[in-house]
Amino acid sequence: MVWRAYRYRFYPTDEQAQQLARTFGCVRYVDNRALAERSRARIQEHRRVTHAETDRWLTGWKRDPATVWLAEPSKGPLQAALRHLQAAYVSFWAKRAKYPTFKKKGRTTESATYFRNCFSYRDGRLTLAKQDAPLRIVWSRPLPEGAVPSQVTVSRNARGQFHVSILVEEIVSDGPPSDAIVGVDAGITSLVTLSTGEKVLNPLHERRDRAKLARAQRRLSRKARGSANRAKARARVAKIHGRIRDRRRDHLHKLSTRILRENQTVVLEDLAVRNLVRNHSLARAISDAAWAELRRMLEYKAAWYGRTVIAIDRRYPSSKTCSGCGRIADALPLAVRSWSCSGCGVVHDRDVNAAKVILAAGLAVSACGDGVRPPRS
Repeated sequence: MVWRAYRYRFYPTDEQAQQLARTFGCVRYVDNRALAERSRARIQEHRRVTHAETDRWLTGWKRDPATVWLAEPSKGPLQAALRHLQAAYVSFWAKRAKYPTFKKKGRTTESATYFRNCFSYRDGRLTLAKQDAPLRIVWSRPLPEGAVPSQVTVSRNARGQFHVSILVEEIVSDGPPSDAIVGVDAGITSLVTLSTGEKVLNPLHERRDRAKLARAQRRLSRKARGSANRAKARARVAKIHGRIRDRRRDHLHKLSTRILRENQTVVLEDLAVRNLVRNHSLARAISDAAWAELRRMLEYKAAWYGRTVIAIDRRYPSSKTCSGCGRIADALPLAVRSWSCSGCGVVHDRDVNAAKVILAAGLAVSACGDGVRPPRS
């Protein structure tokens, strides 16, 4: 049994959109005020605030005449905001994340989480608390048969689109048995190169819309701050960014699913993407390729389907090592796409050779446990 979230787009009525907008505002206010109070206690009183204490704060804020409007939306999203803030603090204390930050209207995705007692789901109709009519959801794919939603998250992105994410627990069977293993080398011209010799070209989603995006951003920069025209121009920029993001995510989902269906074990490099994007000549192309997102998809889908993902050490010289004799070349500039081994004389395609070396290194170190990077999760 695994927890999986199914995301759908829905089209609220005017009344539902207004009620959700008020809910988003209350969630943002509770999150920011709780963060401010916890930061004050941390700095001035040198103490950690518990989650139970923030719950008591919320009760007091609802009774305060100045913030009595916090009682208008459902209690579930407000309590969920405090839980998410507590989780952010736990990650910060464990040194897994940075200190929580404030949420600013228009700069962060607006969302509200409803727990089981704050919504009803019957016969494919989802109704949120404090709303009379069910949401008009576009069911792009059905929920698992007999699935009972345990949590619902409603969000509105910068394009003004509403989405609902439904969390259910379901049984996911392992994928069809396979003995195939593959090494994956990430790149820019070729998004990934497999040890089988196959190359998957980089669709360059951002480059395809770069001129259109630049025009929209120039128009946005000329609009007066706070004006209605600036809001319209910002929406146009967000629409272009959203289309780029949707196409990229769709391609990565299809690619990661295909790789895991065809192979039992996948070996890749533990790339330090955060360091790589400091190269201003390649930062834009690396960000468009989204290597980290591809690895994340491979890892969580592998856990679903009973596959294995191995990440070798990022310092391993996969590109300079000959897959035939193991000799390491002295230097191999990035512009060199094919090279000849001075030891055995074999001519290598740079990317295909790297994928083969990554596969061999991953299988070797997985046997002895040396040099294997743990999954991100």
